Amino acid sequence: MKADTLSLRQLFSKDVRYVIPRFQRSYVWNQEDQWEPLWDDVRNTAERYLELLTELGGDVADHGAKAAEQVERHFMGAVVLQQRPNAVAELETRDVIDGQQRLTTMQLLADAAQQVTEEDGFVQEAKRLRRIVINRDVEGDDEFKLWPTQLDRDAFRAAMRNGDEDLAFEGSAVAQAHAFFRLQVREWIAAADSPDERTRLVHGLETTLFSLLQLVVIDLSTTDDATVIFETLNARGTPLRESDLIKNYVLQEATAAGQSADALHDEHWARLEDDWWRKDVRQGRLYRPRLDTFLGHWLVMRTASEVQAQNLFDRFRKYVKDDDKAVAGVVADVVHVGTSYRMLESPATDKDLERFLYRWKVIDAGVATPVLLWLHSQPGITTEARVRAWTAIESFLVRRMVCRLTTKDYNRVFIDLVGRLKDDPTLENDAIVTYLASQEADARQWPDDRQLQTAFTELPLYRLLTLGRLRMVLEAIEESLRTSYTESVEVPKKLTIEHILPRAWTTHWAPPAGDDVQEATSQRSRLLHSIGNLTLITGKLNTSQSNGPWEKKRVTLDQHSVLHLNKQLLTEYGSQDWDEAGIRARGIDLATRASRIWPSASAMSAKG
Repeated sequence: MKADTLSLRQLFSKDVRYVIPRFQRSYVWNQEDQWEPLWDDVRNTAERYLELLTELGGDVADHGAKAAEQVERHFMGAVVLQQRPNAVAELETRDVIDGQQRLTTMQLLADAAQQVTEEDGFVQEAKRLRRIVINRDVEGDDEFKLWPTQLDRDAFRAAMRNGDEDLAFEGSAVAQAHAFFRLQVREWIAAADSPDERTRLVHGLETTLFSLLQLVVIDLSTTDDATVIFETLNARGTPLRESDLIKNYVLQEATAAGQSADALHDEHWARLEDDWWRKDVRQGRLYRPRLDTFLGHWLVMRTASEVQAQNLFDRFRKYVKDDDKAVAGVVADVVHVGTSYRMLESPATDKDLERFLYRWKVIDAGVATPVLLWLHSQPGITTEARVRAWTAIESFLVRRMVCRLTTKDYNRVFIDLVGRLKDDPTLENDAIVTYLASQEADARQWPDDRQLQTAFTELPLYRLLTLGRLRMVLEAIEESLRTSYTESVEVPKKLTIEHILPRAWTTHWAPPAGDDVQEATSQRSRLLHSIGNLTLITGKLNTSQSNGPWEKKRVTLDQHSVLHLNKQLLTEYGSQDWDEAGIRARGIDLATRASRIWPSASAMSAKG
């Protein structure tokens, strides 16, 4: 058995065959839990590399290697491989014992990047990327460096050969993953302001895929017992947590200061030891005990500086020792703020707070937690000021999410904001709105109404957002259409997102208007996934409507849907054909309503 830390280039550049055995499960990763976080990690790593390259002088030939050497690698996890006996003339082959989901995803991402770069004219970059997905001088399916289980092979073959896999295999997770990554890569590169910037982004992506993503690869020989090793690697242990180290430290410090460690524990720390605090929760892509996660957020709130999970205990000890703080006071503060953290993680009794927390959790902006902890634990803040602060944070996050702006600087944004709050402890000077509205850099900008409308009318948000986030936007618009006269102000959760003009429109819908059929069809394809063509319905109603014509859909919606979103759709557009003009017009209508739900920086500043 041999274990190494390898880049994708080291793992895939040679002619090799990684076979997922028949007994392994098929590909099951999905957009919300794996693909989107992975793409965010890849994009952020590429952008960090390019930023460092610029700092070093910007020239790839002179400084590219040094920048790649200095930038922090992104760790992708571990895989376990086992060698197969091979004849000399055969391809080197290994079975994938563990990590098949991870390896499959990386191959789909690399191939999607290869396809986009090839289609965009980056010939050399595409050739190099092809080397990590395709074996040279090999015929048939042996050309693929990775070969999935039986159920995934047809979709995988179509995807890796740059076919229309997302149409032919629409229900396949493999096809969906490839289509997702292809769209993300294309959108990211297309956002460049100039041809030179596009070239720079392609270089950053290639460098990241080749060198900056790393896996721990455990390579078993033909004689190793894969079952025993797999069970050993996945055996459950009980390692000492960072919060355990902190607990031991504060009790020792209390004793050293002549205080009763038992009293400190029983009166304060014991309140952080029930099952709720011990439960593992997701933070980014990892799971950690809830108490450890909270202590990290608390430290960020108190120090206005970044705190790494692996350095939690050291940072806590430093915080206590700086200015010679009394450990009992620190623990009391932790417990006090912990009450606010528990409130943020629990069902709210206040409807306004419940709505905010629901949307915040769907956006998955955990980096804002230190600011929210401050808002709810700081005395002297009025309810009105607190609600105004929620609104600003939510609007900032939602507008950037819909406009597909980068999240790479969010950590720094909210750390800096915490630092500003110390100068405005009761929000008398509207520190949160003022700070967020003052950000001018692209990575921190609060999008205005024009940008929001462009996103609603031009971007394929069905493809670009997770379904949960897109559903949340439509739910918010539906809620805004309801009044005190409506039987229920509450909008049902988990409704289905429906394409009004269906994805498979060719059966019942007229072709798009225009002299150039290809261009008109391409334009329809772009608008098909824009929010103007989307609505909410129940799952059963979705099934009954399927790909039916507009004449049938509007009758069905009128008979069965009680949502105001659909009533408005029928009132405004039910008497006319549903086409590209209607999609654009409705996109503008929805953007206008969204701008009232999530005000712009100028609108909030004016209200202040």
